[in-house]
Amino acid sequence: MIYIGLAGWGDHNSLYQGLSSTASKLETYAGFFPLVELDASFYAVQPLKNMEKWVRETPSNFQFVVKTFQGMTGHQKGIAPFETKKEMFLAFRESLMPMVEANKLAMVLCQFPPWFDCKKDHVLWVRYIKEQLNGLPVALEFRHQSWFSGSYRERTLQFMREEGWIHSICDEPQAGAGSIPTVLEATDDNKTLFRFHGRNVHGWNDPGNGRWRDVRYLYRYNDEELTEWAQSLVNFQKQSKNLYIIFNNNSGGDAADNAKQLIKKLDITYHGLAPRQMGLF
Repeated sequence: MIYIGLAGWGDHNSLYQGLSSTASKLETYAGFFPLVELDASFYAVQPLKNMEKWVRETPSNFQFVVKTFQGMTGHQKGIAPFETKKEMFLAFRESLMPMVEANKLAMVLCQFPPWFDCKKDHVLWVRYIKEQLNGLPVALEFRHQSWFSGSYRERTLQFMREEGWIHSICDEPQAGAGSIPTVLEATDDNKTLFRFHGRNVHGWNDPGNGRWRDVRYLYRYNDEELTEWAQSLVNFQKQSKNLYIIFNNNSGGDAADNAKQLIKKLDITYHGLAPRQMGLF
């Protein structure tokens, strides 16, 4: 099965036009897509009440890709607000329980920063994270080119297979060491994650005067690019049974439209979506 969704549910204004002010955006979102990437968990380990609320607001077969807290992947210095690594990982695992119990956790996503290069200390940290998240489906995404350069490409893939990682395959600009190529290799025969970051080569490394996120993900996939990806995804199912597709090109409001286009190209009809929320008229 191919599941298609977006990174976050709050920023896709085209989905919510005419929506009543009392309607939940997540409930409305779940009327269009069966999958979403939860980004709030990257900025803070979410309290149980939030996770329970999001479980309640979605249909029984809805799925979440939950990003790991930034202290776990080195995006922030230190592990604040936690005092120990053990406490941090325990809190994160506990926060996932409502989704695990409702069978709505597609996977946890460990996305490492562009400066996290391929060296022994970093390999050991990746292994440590996997041990701490043992028993959960966990996807691995690198941002530094060294992991897939030369002979390290096959060694990285083999490491992921041996350690039980789901491969997070990226479509992103090829813009130097802080980006990785699209490596169409499965490391898990049941699940593979695809994340479409866009192809804004100039914006990828542009700080954007403090608005780097707005610049980096500003891209709209054209029809030819989506047609090519549709065929690649169909072929990829020979390697991995269930594919999870996340559009992260949110900056210009293009993600929702591109996701709908890909669903149409693949001729997918999702059953069990939430009832479409109606506007005032």
